[in-house]
Amino acid sequence: MARAIELAIENVQSGRGGPFAALVVKDGRVVGEGANSVTATNDPTAHAEVVAIRAACKALGSFQLDGCDFYTTCEPCPMCLGAIYWARPARVFFASRAADAAAAGFDDAFIYEQLSLPLASRKIPFQEIMRNESLACFRAWSEKKDRIEY
Repeated sequence: MARAIELAIENVQSGRGGPFAALVVKDGRVVGEGANSVTATNDPTAHAEVVAIRAACKALGSFQLDGCDFYTTCEPCPMCLGAIYWARPARVFFASRAADAAAAGFDDAFIYEQLSLPLASRKIPFQEIMRNESLACFRAWSEKKDRIEY
């Protein structure tokens, strides 16, 4: 965790991004690390956790982090939490809390609030269209004999 905190501070001081960093460790060895680079890359998904997951998966040649420990400098936001669950590490360790991030101007409480609202009532309205047609995507997947399950 000390390395992640150091990386987050370096990230702020260099001007590359926000005060967040994450590491993926397997068998006592760092296999991926990342720092927030949202503003540097103009990529709203470039949170430290996502960057670290991408680096670790590339290094491991896998889309899952089986047997890995995940270290992040802050309790993950909803997007990162979802990415972590999809990556399936063995354990997650975090340093600061979401409330600490909110106090510094990084508040994701509104996302949790939005998730509880009906689709049409959200700040960004969601509208279902072409559902029946889109089910062809799932039929194609179900019929694919050599699919890789995840």
